[in-house]
Amino acid sequence: MKRATPITTLFLDIGGVLLTNGWDHHARKRAAVNFKLEVAEMEARHHLTFDIYEEGKLTLEEYLGRVVFYQKRPFTRAQFRRFMFAQSKPYPGMIGLASQLKVRHGLKIAVVSNEGRELNSYRIRKFKLDGFVDFFISSCFVHLRKPDADIFRVALDIVHAPAGQILYIENTPMFVQVAEGLGIRSILHTDYKSTCKQLASFGLQNDEGIIHETS
Repeated sequence: MKRATPITTLFLDIGGVLLTNGWDHHARKRAAVNFKLEVAEMEARHHLTFDIYEEGKLTLEEYLGRVVFYQKRPFTRAQFRRFMFAQSKPYPGMIGLASQLKVRHGLKIAVVSNEGRELNSYRIRKFKLDGFVDFFISSCFVHLRKPDADIFRVALDIVHAPAGQILYIENTPMFVQVAEGLGIRSILHTDYKSTCKQLASFGLQNDEGIIHETS
């Protein structure tokens, strides 16, 4: 029986896997309530412009100018930015798991994520993701967004590893399907425990008793 190709590289999403989503509809609703904004108007403006921000074609200031500060507000841009960034929270179990697997199995780790530049940079710095991630293929840096398959092709070129040696952990089913269409084996992440079990099936065991937190 032919043995499966060993995994040498992990592709990881950030939002929903390592951290909470950075600026999803829940966070925007909290912001709208906190700053007394009209939710429907904010959402409509967000959806018209956020993809461009995530592709690195708008700065955060330009995005906020279109979505929030297109009229005079009783709060400052700095106050809104602080609130926006504060919505990001870590999943310590998943961060610890990725760090541990990197060391134990000698893996390269790359993030493949849709995030705007300022938010992405804040999250990398705040949660020390660069302490274990080797490559950041973020939409804001490469000007491509999932589900565009080209972002995965760029990631393959950057990590310099064949698709068959890569395992991708992602919480969005469509993005998993796109990666698998390129020959990248994938795990649809729903929780820490099930992801650990699936990792083990690929030969990537974590050290029992070291990580106890769930995400």
